[in-house]
Amino acid sequence: MKVRNVLPLLLVAVVVAAGAKDKPRTPPPVEPATSFPAVEVHDSEKVAIAVDPYDTKEKEKLFRVDYLSHGVMPIRLMVTNNGDKPISLRDARILFETPAGDRIQAAEPEDVERLMTKKERQGGEIPLPNHLPGIHLKPKASNKDIEADFNDFEYGALVVEPHTTQAGFLFYDVSQLTDPLKGSSMYIYKVKNAKGGELFYFEIPFNKYLKSRSSAMN
Repeated sequence: MKVRNVLPLLLVAVVVAAGAKDKPRTPPPVEPATSFPAVEVHDSEKVAIAVDPYDTKEKEKLFRVDYLSHGVMPIRLMVTNNGDKPISLRDARILFETPAGDRIQAAEPEDVERLMTKKERQGGEIPLPNHLPGIHLKPKASNKDIEADFNDFEYGALVVEPHTTQAGFLFYDVSQLTDPLKGSSMYIYKVKNAKGGELFYFEIPFNKYLKSRSSAMN
């Protein structure tokens, strides 16, 4: 096959692959927090909060980027308000607490980008014959992909209206942890009621999730 025939085919393949990667992504259906194993319910305050780690390759297919391979754990947050008045997460602190007591703030897109290796950020090239310039491939995890994932999936509800559930993802840098979920918890405080009063803090052990996953595999 002559080079002039190879080049268009390679360009089409690259464009098709890029187009497939950029298809819109749909978040999982919103379910009450009590539907998940790792949940804490405050009956008196009529609020339940659950967390669902996306800690497997299968679950992570939702995203454009392989966050787990970069030491980033996507965690879905579900906040259910069973009361008759709204609650506010405007001032809330949602921290990943390690067994040692260290508390990790949710990552921003630029934090995730910093964890990418130089090679992955630069991408690669398809070599062409006869000393023609290679076709530069899109990086495996580009800034655009990360921004798109955060835009599509990041938790953003500042208010949870009565008898509703709000859900979304937060991303945590757990690259320094060998077994991130074991013995760790999600620590949530400064959730406020309609009068501005602070609710009792939430501390949700990820061991609840690990136990349910282990039971499902047996």
